[in-house]
Amino acid sequence: MKKPFVAILMGSDSDLGTMQGCVDVLRSLDIPFDVRVTSAHRTPAATHAYVTKAEEDGCAVFICAAGMAAHLAGAVAGLTTRPIIGVPIDAGPLQGMDALLATVQMPAGIPVATVAVGKAGAKNAAYLAAQMLSISDADLAKRVKDERIANGEAVIAKNDGLMERLG
Repeated sequence: MKKPFVAILMGSDSDLGTMQGCVDVLRSLDIPFDVRVTSAHRTPAATHAYVTKAEEDGCAVFICAAGMAAHLAGAVAGLTTRPIIGVPIDAGPLQGMDALLATVQMPAGIPVATVAVGKAGAKNAAYLAAQMLSISDADLAKRVKDERIANGEAVIAKNDGLMERLG
């Protein structure tokens, strides 16, 4: 049996600046992933072919990032029943509002889980994918839980440092 992986699809290579946090989180949790640039509008046949092949190869979750018209997540959701997480990219004249609305407005029966716009959304997409995968992977569940605890401890340490500086 193939090890499940996460596919990260971006509408443009310029989205990598936003999506790097997603890649970093998946790496830190030791989750296999594949990153591709593909477009719902400019390369629909290639997008379809990749999604089909990725599903055959063991892709468990698709993370789709796109800005402006942002139809990538919806287009992928129409091709697979695997979970789709949409990351609206904060680009263009509307700074991501158009991408958010395009990603979140899906017809009934074709769900896309949509996270925050931009870099926080990119990281949260990775964490959400990890949580999905951890349902059937106890070792990953522990890594996700440990990461959550470490995040909380970092906030407490920052507060302690602030209190020291304020005297």
